Amino acid sequence: MLLNLLSDPWIPVRRNGETVAIRPDQIAEPHVSGLAWPRADFNLACLELLIGLVSMADPPRDNADWRARHDAPDAEHLRATLAQFAPYFALAGDGVRFLQDFDAFERTAKPSDIKPVDMLYIDSAGSATASKNADLTVKRNRLASLSPEEAAIALYTLQAFAPTGGAGNRTSMRGGGPMTTLVQPRDDDRSLIPLWRQVFANVLPGPPLAPEDAEQALPWLRPTRTSEKGQVVTQEHSHPLEAFFGMPRRLRLVFENGRVVGVVQRPYGTNYAAWEHPLTPYYRRKEDDLEWFPVHPKAGRLSYRNWLGITMEPAGDGTGTRRTASAFREYYNRPKPPDCELMLGGWAMDNMKPVDFSLDTYPAFPGLGDDGEVRVSRLVEAANTASGALRKALKLACRLDGTSRDMAVEAFFAETEMDFAASVRRVVEGTGEEVEEAWHRTLRGQAIRMFDECALRGLSDHDVATIEKRVTARRNLLAALEKKMREAMDLPMPSKKENRT
Repeated sequence: MLLNLLSDPWIPVRRNGETVAIRPDQIAEPHVSGLAWPRADFNLACLELLIGLVSMADPPRDNADWRARHDAPDAEHLRATLAQFAPYFALAGDGVRFLQDFDAFERTAKPSDIKPVDMLYIDSAGSATASKNADLTVKRNRLASLSPEEAAIALYTLQAFAPTGGAGNRTSMRGGGPMTTLVQPRDDDRSLIPLWRQVFANVLPGPPLAPEDAEQALPWLRPTRTSEKGQVVTQEHSHPLEAFFGMPRRLRLVFENGRVVGVVQRPYGTNYAAWEHPLTPYYRRKEDDLEWFPVHPKAGRLSYRNWLGITMEPAGDGTGTRRTASAFREYYNRPKPPDCELMLGGWAMDNMKPVDFSLDTYPAFPGLGDDGEVRVSRLVEAANTASGALRKALKLACRLDGTSRDMAVEAFFAETEMDFAASVRRVVEGTGEEVEEAWHRTLRGQAIRMFDECALRGLSDHDVATIEKRVTARRNLLAALEKKMREAMDLPMPSKKENRT
């Protein structure tokens, strides 16, 4: 089967309680409620691909058009607009191939140049790992072949999230393992959110791509802009839609009996620099720096201390050091946007080695404003102060090692996350200083509970010196939680009668 990604059904979705395969245009049909790939990174990458396809063929003209189509998609119109680009989205054949190098170098490749298909999977063992027999958790050559559908989504996932891959094998335009943030419409039953709404919520307004201009945005339609001499490709001299269809890796798939049985790779694909991907937040080291860097996820769930600039748009004139993904900013700049959450995902990488893939949903907070952003920053600073005081007290009282103290701090943030989200919502609603007072009580109570559980359990079984040390550590913790947290939130100190002991 010579798969065409626009005219053939190949994307697994949930529809009326069953898993079926659809074409991209069918996301606009009723009862299509979610992707059903067997891997979370495939689901995330497929959402990016669908957002890119709608952005290419049928984006909203303006906010009014976006609002009209958000809950009333036109599947026939989407089918017609996508059909214009079908000749450019074949996975195999003698012509141009989706996300594969313009040169058909697999035809002259030696057998030793054909790599196993599992090289398309980011968590597969690399050549260096295999040569050292270090592939203990993910074995080499685990897949003999892939169906065209599996190969298509694996190819897109690799090109979109490509990590460092050895000499000349370029990372994605957002670096290796970038963070993706997607607006996620809210619903009491997340499993029934229409796939169309998940996609369209993240599509920026603008003109559609004219089919005759496809070569400007789809890099597999032209000779590869290589990087063997250090050449870079910037957004300034490229079509913005290439953000969804970047080709850092020079790859060609090898087919046999209708399946993909190997991959040929050449080095020095396109080296992207200074791009702003619409689905990724960015940061810079100092406010006067000109260069912005894409945010990359770390292993585990993101703590709320890192939410500013990712799930909340910092206020101000744009001179700060953080900015959310442009699709997220656009969503909340619309008049009265529908309620939503934010889906965050990506591979946490340690150079060439994948450490963890996360895909979580977080609350989103529109309408903070300048004053609200300052207040939320102070709430986060108070939590950092409390966790730091707890960490210091546990070291003194219990002699916990660094790893154990790190785990205690992560638990502290996890236990207070729901209260933090509730506090931010009260800030958005305009509630006064009582938000900070309540947050102070929450942080103080959680820190003391965690300290007591570790340091005071079975206290009478210890010698006098140990008991005195732990009691002193608790007293110091109480003092730090009272004074330093209030300073962090600019709260007045209570009178001696009000002060707690």
